[in-house]
Amino acid sequence: MLAIRDLSKTYANGVHALDHVTLDIPRGMFGLLGPNGAGKSSLMRTLATLQEADSGTATLDDGKGGRIDILRDKDAVRRQLGYLPQDFGVYPKVSALDLLEHFAVLKGLVDRRQRREVVDGLLQQVNLWDVRKRKLGGFSGGMRQRFGIAQALLGDPRLVIVDEPTAGLDPEERNRFLNLLAEIGENVAVILSTHIVEDVTDLCPSMAIMNKGKVLLTGRPADAIGALEQQVWRKQVEKADLERCLREFTVLSTRLVGGLPVIHVFSAERPEDGFEQVAPDLEDVYFQRLRQHAKAA
Repeated sequence: MLAIRDLSKTYANGVHALDHVTLDIPRGMFGLLGPNGAGKSSLMRTLATLQEADSGTATLDDGKGGRIDILRDKDAVRRQLGYLPQDFGVYPKVSALDLLEHFAVLKGLVDRRQRREVVDGLLQQVNLWDVRKRKLGGFSGGMRQRFGIAQALLGDPRLVIVDEPTAGLDPEERNRFLNLLAEIGENVAVILSTHIVEDVTDLCPSMAIMNKGKVLLTGRPADAIGALEQQVWRKQVEKADLERCLREFTVLSTRLVGGLPVIHVFSAERPEDGFEQVAPDLEDVYFQRLRQHAKAA
C-alpha cells in the first residue's frame, strides 16, 4: 500500500535524519521501532507532508489502481491521510463534539447531516460518546489520545500515522488505546511509531527497526525473534562483575532484579558457567540490532 524508496533527509545542523530509507508498508498495523533520534519522527513528518525530503520517493495506493506521489502531490495525500502526532494539542475550553465537528469541516465534510453522522459514529467508535459534550481540558491523557484518533479517522483515510501514542498513558488507558488501533488496522495501513517494544510485539504483523536514520531490520516480529533462537543467555551477576561482562560479552540488556543485575547476552554458545539459555523476545531482537549497528559504525 505504501512504498518508500531511498528516502533521505539531512537537517541544516548536519544530522542525517533519514539515510536512504526503503520500506514497504502493507495494510494493517506496521510497527516502527527505534530509540530517540532514530529518525522515526522525521519519517512520519515527511509522510505526513509536514517536511520535505532531500531525495527518494514515497507513493501511496489510492484505492483506484493508481499511486499518489507523497512528496509531490501533497493535497491528494492529505485527503487520504490520518495523523496523530506525538504532541497533539486540543482547545481545552471546547467540547469534544464541537472540536471534532470543526475538524470535520476542515476535512471537507460540508454537508451538515453527513458530518453529524460521521462525527457521532467516530465518537462512538473511540468510546467518547458519553463525554462528547465535556470540555477537552477535563479529559485524561488516554481520552485525549482517543479523541486524536477520532480526528485522524475523519475522511476515511487509507493511511493512519500515530507517533509515540502511548507515552504517558497508564496501563488501562494504554490497553484501551492499543485495542482501538488494532481495530482500525483491520481496514487501513496504520504506522505505529514507538520505542515501546511490547506495543509492536502485541499488535503488529510487520515491523521495522530504525537507528540514526537507517533501517536495520524489516519483517515479521515472529521471524525476527525466531532468528535469535538458542542465542540468548541470561545470568544474574554481582554488581562488581557487571563491567567485566559488558566488556567481554555482547550484552543486550541489563535490569536490576532483587538488587542485582540480570543480563541478557547474545552468543552462539554459552558465554560462561552460570548462564542459562532463554527464549528470545522482540526486546532482545531490538537491542541486538542496535548493538550490531553501533559496532559497525
